[in-house]
Amino acid sequence: MSEPTAPGSSPGNPPAPGNQLGAAPVAAKSPANPPAGPDDAQMAQRLVQAYKTITAEVGKRIVGQNAVMEQLLIAILARGHCLLEGVPGLAKTLMVRCLADAMDLSFRRIQFTPDLMPADITGTDIIQEDPTTGHRELVFEKGPIFAQMILADEINRTPPKTQAALLEAMQEHSVTIGGRTYILDEPFFVLATQNPIEQEGTYPLPEAQRDRFLFHVKVEYPNREQERQIVSQTTGTLEQDIARVISGEEIRTCQQVVRKVPVPDHVLDFVLDVVRRSRPNDADALPFVQEMVDWGPGPRAAQNLVLAGKVRAVLRGRYHVTIDDIEALAYPVLRHRIVPTFNAEAQGITVDDVIARILDTVPRGTESRVV
Repeated sequence: MSEPTAPGSSPGNPPAPGNQLGAAPVAAKSPANPPAGPDDAQMAQRLVQAYKTITAEVGKRIVGQNAVMEQLLIAILARGHCLLEGVPGLAKTLMVRCLADAMDLSFRRIQFTPDLMPADITGTDIIQEDPTTGHRELVFEKGPIFAQMILADEINRTPPKTQAALLEAMQEHSVTIGGRTYILDEPFFVLATQNPIEQEGTYPLPEAQRDRFLFHVKVEYPNREQERQIVSQTTGTLEQDIARVISGEEIRTCQQVVRKVPVPDHVLDFVLDVVRRSRPNDADALPFVQEMVDWGPGPRAAQNLVLAGKVRAVLRGRYHVTIDDIEALAYPVLRHRIVPTFNAEAQGITVDDVIARILDTVPRGTESRVV
């Protein structure tokens, strides 16, 4: 059992000078911003190779869904969580289980139902009696939240009171029971799913709960060739094992390395422009945003865009963030943080449509596109 302790503050996110992977580090401007040294470059290269191997290992059982896999890996390396939306039967559960196996992480699935209680997730104190002395004491019985990778299946099927049991775990990576705080094992990652077509008997996630997720990922149907491969692969007798590619300790190191990736000023300005133009009451808001958006993203959206951009840059062999990284990740970062107006919904305008129009209005500057 984890020893009770006060939750520690999460590590900061200071930008650090750097350049292409393997190149000589640039001198830091202050001790608070250390340069990316040879060890960091080596770990970044190890991360790139691990990413390719993990994708290949999970691909033994999951056909297609490469974009979803990339976003899941970006989220965990950015120390974030994912909300997956997709119809039943798209292998969301199998995908995260295979990912946990490849990353050598403990895995628990929590099936959210209307009668699920917070203690069913976090655990509770129970009375135990010593058979020899007859002495009774309260002993904390851990709940399923005490795993490194959690699948919160159909999270919107449980009332907000139970949904809120995840808030402290997702934000602080700790659980408080009976006045005692228990630190969760790292790395800690919550993957929640919800069904987009069946809304009867569901409880929509409050904005505060949705904002805890780094990404809102949409899982789409496979194409015809992928579906043929799925049917052939899953109706036979062959079942391939998933090899363990990277350890939890290595993942924690990688989480720190990616935070050192520098963000150029023009890229940070691009992030701020995108986020601020998504708020209908902001001075920078565009007229169509004021008409189509009821509520926009907060500062956490900008933080998550930058963090996710850093991870994406490293996975592509770069040690600097580009506007292409931000554009590619704007949709999963922003789509659950923008609330459309009734007028937008009546016209069939989706949140993704709004994000696309916002991206089209923000100047890229002089930066050329990077593959």
